[in-house]
Amino acid sequence: MAKRRTPTEMGRPFFHADHRRPRTRREFLAQGFMAGSAYVVAPSVLSLLGVNRANAQASCALTGAGAGKIPFIGIDLAGGANIAGSNVMIGGAGGQEDPLSEQGYAKLGLPLDMTPLNSQLATAFDRSMNLVFHFDSAMLAGILSKASLATLAKVEGVIVSSRSANDTQNNPLNPMYGIFRAGADGGLLSLIGTQSSDSGGNSIAPMSMFDPSVRPTKIDRPSDVRGLVDTGKLTELLGSTGAGNVASAIQSISALKVEQIQEDQAVKDLVNCAYQQSSDLITLFGDPAALDPEQDPVIVNPNQANDTTRIFTQAELTQSEFRKTASVMKLVLEGHAGAGTIEFGGYDYHDGTRTTGEAKDFRAGQAIGAIFEYAERNPLVGDVMVYLFSDGSVFSDGQGDNGANGKFVWRGDNAGSGVSVMMVYRKSGKPTLRAPFATTRQIGHYRANGDVETGVNSVANNPEALTQAAILNYMALHGEEGQFTTLFPGSAIQSDMANLLAFSQIR
Repeated sequence: MAKRRTPTEMGRPFFHADHRRPRTRREFLAQGFMAGSAYVVAPSVLSLLGVNRANAQASCALTGAGAGKIPFIGIDLAGGANIAGSNVMIGGAGGQEDPLSEQGYAKLGLPLDMTPLNSQLATAFDRSMNLVFHFDSAMLAGILSKASLATLAKVEGVIVSSRSANDTQNNPLNPMYGIFRAGADGGLLSLIGTQSSDSGGNSIAPMSMFDPSVRPTKIDRPSDVRGLVDTGKLTELLGSTGAGNVASAIQSISALKVEQIQEDQAVKDLVNCAYQQSSDLITLFGDPAALDPEQDPVIVNPNQANDTTRIFTQAELTQSEFRKTASVMKLVLEGHAGAGTIEFGGYDYHDGTRTTGEAKDFRAGQAIGAIFEYAERNPLVGDVMVYLFSDGSVFSDGQGDNGANGKFVWRGDNAGSGVSVMMVYRKSGKPTLRAPFATTRQIGHYRANGDVETGVNSVANNPEALTQAAILNYMALHGEEGQFTTLFPGSAIQSDMANLLAFSQIR
């Protein structure tokens, strides 16, 4: 088995001779030099006043539940992770298992005897989710460490080949605003993310989709979640019902005063809305434990530190990656937020070894597995879409690392082997894919030499188009792909959608 690094080792930064000293926040994140400190970003007064008048009252009340859309979580691996080949299989025009050349697999970190070119391995590759993973994938090992085979039997997925710039936040790869425009919304928040950026993650969102009124709220630990509904001493003194009555009385008194103000009706509506939402918060979440990941018995046993039957142990929830994952998945999957980004730093892991990257990929897999398993175990949760992406990728020069079962070490950045992965869990059973993706499980393909075939479709050499394709498939899960060109006029994929629609409707 590949050697996994300890949590302490995984936190060490990566020094690269071929990189300049990190200068920006995201460059520090990509190389693992820092993690973001947490704070919750509230909407500004100007953004509130910019709310569409027609929607000001209609969207006022808090329900605690989402808009009825499938929860969406993006996992942003900052720095340029390896996803294709050594984790999720990639192939030629015939699909995931249409073999590349020996040199192509070597670039993706695989020696000849660990590739589909070895006929003795025909049954070795993992098909638990139908999407084919390499049998020695560290990411797959992480998924399996958190999700049961019964859960994974309800997951389907496709890999998408698409170049993106190496090791930079400037790729427009984050689809959150587009997912919101497609109808995803939460009972408390529209969008959340683990970084205090406009996208909530490392990669930026396409500017054509940016909506400052729903800029992601930063959530990367349970205390952030608890802070969303902190009602102070009011509920402690009066209980949820009594506190709710007090808040409702304050709301009524304030509404009478607001009506006497000489002001635009939309402004009055927004002021009244703020009071109503405060009242709703107390009524719905007078007990903050209702949202607290550390009090959720599906996520962790708060009374037994080493209970491995839950998704995380108490010790795991002291680690930043798991605190991020638990916080975002609870808010999004239970409908309190419409969509969320989980950013993991340090995926610029071409440090002349393979074991460093294996440890990072294992941790990303654990996050994916935890999300699926939470959806399976939580009776309040239904389906979920997980979108995995990274800024560029890495390449190998064919030198083996015996500490990683002889797989080849990572030597440098490689935009040419970029991919993303779309995975959907359906509580009632495995989703279905459209033809030909039910066979290939691959949008686009690689050349034999291990690079993206850039001429095959509109997304292969266009990161913004890749983001649009993810949104298109999200809409297809609801049977709403026909509305895409209306919601996103002039998109780069509007004449190519038939080649990009992989998922069938499940809701």
